[in-house]
Amino acid sequence: QVQLVESGGGLVQAGGSLRLSCAASGRTFSNYRTAWFRQAPAPGKDREFVAALSWNSIGTYYADSVKGRFTISRDNAKNTVYLQMNSLKPEDTAIYICAASLGPYGSSGPRRSDAYSYWGQGTQVTVSS
Repeated sequence: QVQLVESGGGLVQAGGSLRLSCAASGRTFSNYRTAWFRQAPAPGKDREFVAALSWNSIGTYYADSVKGRFTISRDNAKNTVYLQMNSLKPEDTAIYICAASLGPYGSSGPRRSDAYSYWGQGTQVTVSS
């Protein structure tokens, strides 16, 4: 079992930057593959994949909407995963949620939410125009 706690969200103007953190506890985190998803405030909006990072940091995956603006990274010594978000846009406004799991991605692949067993509560990011 691993517990995930996100932080670093807030209100920022369009074009600004934020760095989100996801602190893990409970297990050796270096063996876990990790990801960020987001949940926009619009009713009926599905949880959206943002970025994923393999357990050895070799594999990185990004949604097309954030590619070139967001960077996922990890510091295993601190049991923490980060999401650096630059050039933020109003459409990036959402609750950002950290996820993690052990083992291979399998048929789900890194972009599907069912590829991850552990989830945080999320941190709110609001981008004003």
